[in-house]
Amino acid sequence: MQDTTLSRWLAPVMAFCLSFVMITTLAPTVGVQIDRQLDFWLLWLGTMFLLALPIAYLEIALAKRSQTTALQALSTLTRDADASPRWRIVGWLAVVFIPFFAGSVLTTASSVMSPQIAFDLSDQVLFAIFAVIALGLSFIPRQFLLALTTLGVVAAFILANVMGTELSAWHWTSIEFKEWGNATVLALVASGLGLGLYWQSSLSMVKQQPAATTAVLPIWLAQLVAVIAFGFFSVQAQLPALAWVFAAIMTAALLIQLTREQLAQRQLAHIIQWVIIVAAIAVWAIPHVEQVFNTLLMLWGLAICLIYAVFAGWIMKISHLRKAMGFSNELFYNLWRIAVRVVLPLSIVVAAIAVIGQSL
Repeated sequence: MQDTTLSRWLAPVMAFCLSFVMITTLAPTVGVQIDRQLDFWLLWLGTMFLLALPIAYLEIALAKRSQTTALQALSTLTRDADASPRWRIVGWLAVVFIPFFAGSVLTTASSVMSPQIAFDLSDQVLFAIFAVIALGLSFIPRQFLLALTTLGVVAAFILANVMGTELSAWHWTSIEFKEWGNATVLALVASGLGLGLYWQSSLSMVKQQPAATTAVLPIWLAQLVAVIAFGFFSVQAQLPALAWVFAAIMTAALLIQLTREQLAQRQLAHIIQWVIIVAAIAVWAIPHVEQVFNTLLMLWGLAICLIYAVFAGWIMKISHLRKAMGFSNELFYNLWRIAVRVVLPLSIVVAAIAVIGQSL
């Protein structure tokens, strides 16, 4: 487990890097990078305040309450709430989702890399190579793995801007129903919220901090910076593309490492840990499944956030989360509770309907 000093910088740096790479992975699916619509970006930023911030508080509050990582915590949290053990399924949904998302990242990396190499390799072969590399790199200590991820993300961003990659001009369009779904997916799913990643990386600091805000705001601000940075990024040129592929492989390795740690703390046999991880990644090697799997990924991620919101807002005891949040003002807690009980569930359901409608 990371010490407090390491956790202080680890979580926000990880939030920026993971959000940037995961946003870049899902952006083509929702058509963001092709057409820079200013109204959509403002909507996206709005969801970062309205939805991402409350669920970031939710994740850290559950970490403070449980004092352990997400998958292991659900047993304690459901007992504390006198709730059905069936609520624990959200922990398993999240822990399997993480390597599944890693597979999506590696699939995108293979499609980005394919035009940049001189010799002819199929996307499936590149994917397999990248997956083996990511699995091997997942054994590197986390601080070094995160440093390499950061190096790749920063290099990709700088190279994209230095090389003067042309992007379409910002412009206004009319708001469409599907845009709410896309904005919600990018704010929640592509930021890794609800997966227990920041819960896991901030745990040692959270245990010693009286208020959740100390851990939440740096993570959320880092995610917000990633959203803004993505507006000025493209992988069209060769060097930014290669740098992004490097960052993507490091990100996949980091996601695999985080998954393995949660499964190990659940005391699963090593063979079962690897079966779960490898199977979740390997399904992406099936040809022509990217669009279907990315839609599944978006709906799956929204479902995880929805279950956590309903569990924390309606099932857990009020006194437990109020103490874990540590807000200085009761008004802030009441606003957060309204957001988690009403705004988040309704927004996620509407977003899921929009995603399904867009895929049909």
